[in-house]
Amino acid sequence: MAGAGRSLIVGASGQVGRQFLEAMGERAVATSREAREGWLQLDLAALSEVGQAAAVLDGQEFEAIYCVGGMTHVDGCEAAPELAWRTNGVGPGVLAEYARRRGVPYVFFSTEYVFDGAAEDPGPYAEESRTNPLSVYGKSKLEGERRVMAAHPGALVLRTTVVYGPDAKRMNYVCALIRNLRGGVTMRVPEDQVSTPTYNRDLIPAALGLVAAGATGVFHVSGPEVLGRLEFARRVAAELGLDGGLLEGVSTTELGQAAARPLAAGLGTEKLRRMYPELKMRGVAESIADCRAELLG
Repeated sequence: MAGAGRSLIVGASGQVGRQFLEAMGERAVATSREAREGWLQLDLAALSEVGQAAAVLDGQEFEAIYCVGGMTHVDGCEAAPELAWRTNGVGPGVLAEYARRRGVPYVFFSTEYVFDGAAEDPGPYAEESRTNPLSVYGKSKLEGERRVMAAHPGALVLRTTVVYGPDAKRMNYVCALIRNLRGGVTMRVPEDQVSTPTYNRDLIPAALGLVAAGATGVFHVSGPEVLGRLEFARRVAAELGLDGGLLEGVSTTELGQAAARPLAAGLGTEKLRRMYPELKMRGVAESIADCRAELLG
């Protein structure tokens, strides 16, 4: 049985899950979709009723459950909508019901893609702003939010966006940028997508602090700077000493991506700052300085 004070990290193999493990050490109980030694095996896409979660988790003691995992490949969700719906919508709701029955806090990580980023209704968005997802990814995550809050009214939904930083799988946007620029490869970057890039390490104290404060409902947790993707990429390149001249600004339409993206987006964090005034969400320069060696290693 897990020791008192431990928390369950669902989807611990992803970039944010790994940051939870690094920050919490032995206080974290990790799950993964695949079998891993010392981890619990839990597949969000396979959860359709609470008994399935209980079969894996009963007998463990948790002070909170953090649902970090999900199907986050935006274009991949367009190609496999049923899988996205189960992974991002149904599974998190089932797990929230399990957490409610156990009487423990439950945190579900969602996305800015629940908004449309339309020019007539631009971000940065507040928590109560009108949702209107454009993609299967955004729709499935919004369904997850609804199912989670219906199953566990005391749950916490954290929306974030453009998450970057150390990533063991080297899959996030900044890691792709580094690969291209180091290889002398021109990288086409959308110049019409605006957001609030978020350092992955800062998500952990935010989540833990909000749970400790007894926060419930929806909170936006993102970086402090409103940046276009091209400007973000140029700033990261400059901080890492890479050739920003290889970055080519193009329109989102020119990229021909399978899923529609919100353009004039970003998340406002006034509610977060009121609830947790001592929390510091770092901007690009400070974040890259913190993890420069790991990104370039």
